[in-house]
Amino acid sequence: MSPGKFTTRGETIKQIIKFAYDIKSDNRLSGGPSWINSEKYDIEAKEEVSIAQKVQKLPFEEQANQVRLMVQTLLADRFKLKVSHETKDLPVYTLVVAKGGSKLKPTEVPPPATDGTSAPNKQFRGFRMMGPGQLSATNIDVSFLADILSGQPELGRNVIDQTGLKGNYDWTLKWTPEETAAMFKGADGSHAPADAPPPDSSGPSIFTALQEQLGLKLEPRKGPVETLVIDSIEKPSEN
Repeated sequence: MSPGKFTTRGETIKQIIKFAYDIKSDNRLSGGPSWINSEKYDIEAKEEVSIAQKVQKLPFEEQANQVRLMVQTLLADRFKLKVSHETKDLPVYTLVVAKGGSKLKPTEVPPPATDGTSAPNKQFRGFRMMGPGQLSATNIDVSFLADILSGQPELGRNVIDQTGLKGNYDWTLKWTPEETAAMFKGADGSHAPADAPPPDSSGPSIFTALQEQLGLKLEPRKGPVETLVIDSIEKPSEN
C-alpha cells in the first residue's frame, strides 16, 4: 500500500475484503461462497495522479483509509461485491495491564532543535514480522497493538485496548503460533521473509508471551461487535 496505490500478489478475496473494510478478526466477516477462501488473485489498483498527490499529503492513517475506500470501489466494480453491516454479541478479548505492571518501553522523543524550536518528528513508525510468531514495533501505541493482535489466527477475535496506557512504545513479541504456517500481514501487505527462522516449538503461547515480555494480559469477554456480511459476490472477468 502506498498513497493512491494498492498492490497484492496471490491473495484470497477474503483477505482483500478484510483489508478494504478494516476487518481485524475472522469472526467479524461472514457469508460468501467458498471460493473467496481458496482462489487467489493479483491486483494492482491506482488512483489518478492528481488524487494520489493529494492523498500523499495526508497523515498515514488517513492515507490508509483513502486506499481502503479505493479497494472497496474496486471490489464493487470487478467482483460485484455487496455487503451489509450487523452488530452481533461475540467473544472478544480485552487487553489489560498484567499484575506486576507494563514492560513496554516508551519511544524516545527527539530533543528540540538547538535554536529552541521543535524539531519535526520524522521518526519511523511501524512494525514488521520477522517470522511466524515474531513481531517487532517502533513508535506504536497500544491501541494499534490491539489491532495487530486481533489479526492473529490463534486468537480469532477482536482485541479491545483497556490498558489505559498512553503514548507510543517500542516492543518485540515472540511466541509459538498454534498454526506455524499462518503468517500475519501488516499494513504494507508484506509476508515474513522467506529465510525467516521458524518459531521455537518449545516457546510460549501468545498469552504467556504477552504477560512475560510486555506485561500485558488478554481477558476473554463477550460484547457487541460490528460485523460485515457478504450479501453477494461474483468472480471477475479476465482483464
